[in-house]
Amino acid sequence: MAAPKLSDRIFSSLNKRSVAAHPWHDLEIGRGAPDIFNVVVEITKGSKVKYELDKKTGMIKVDRVLYSSVVYPHNYGFIPRTLCEDGDPMDVLVLMQEPVIPGAFLRAKPIGLMPMIDQGEKDDKIIAVCADDPEFRHISSLSELSPHRLAEIRRFFEDYKKNENKEVAVNDFLPTESAKEAIQVSMDLYAEYIMHNLRR
Repeated sequence: MAAPKLSDRIFSSLNKRSVAAHPWHDLEIGRGAPDIFNVVVEITKGSKVKYELDKKTGMIKVDRVLYSSVVYPHNYGFIPRTLCEDGDPMDVLVLMQEPVIPGAFLRAKPIGLMPMIDQGEKDDKIIAVCADDPEFRHISSLSELSPHRLAEIRRFFEDYKKNENKEVAVNDFLPTESAKEAIQVSMDLYAEYIMHNLRR
C-alpha cells in the first residue's frame, strides 16, 4: 500500500483517520502565529542525543549521539506547518525552566533569530521562550537575556559538530521582528507547497 500523500496527512483529521497523526502536518501552528505558536519538542534540554523528526512516519527518531562533549542548552524542536529552504520545518530553541520529553508540544513566543549556516546551507534558528512558563513568558526580546546565555547558545551551535568535521557558522543574533518575519515566510512557503500538491 502506497504511503499517503502529504495533503492526505494534513486533512486526515477532517475525515475518518486513515493514518496516524503527523506532528508536522496534523498539528496546527496556532491561531496566534507568528506571535504565539506551537512547537514540537525533538530534543530535551540537557540531552546529548540528537533526536529528529522522521518526515515519512512522523515519529521522533534517534539521529545520533553528539560527537562533542556538549549537551543541548535548551529544549529544541520545530514549528508545525512551516517549511524552510532546506526542506525541513522551522527550527526553534525554547528557553524555559524544565526539560520537556521528545514528542510533546508546547506554546512558544519568539524573542529573536539566530542566523546560521550549516555546511554551506542556510539553517536559521528561532530563539523563543515558553509562553506558559511564569519565569520566562514575560521576556520579549534577546536584550532581556544575559550576555552569557546568548554566548552559551552561540558556542553550542558553533561547536556541536566540530568533531564530525562539519562546518557551522553562527552570525549575529537578530531581533524579535526578524524572527516573526522568518516564521511568517516559513508559514507561507508551507502553504504554497500544500496548494501545489493539491493541484497535482
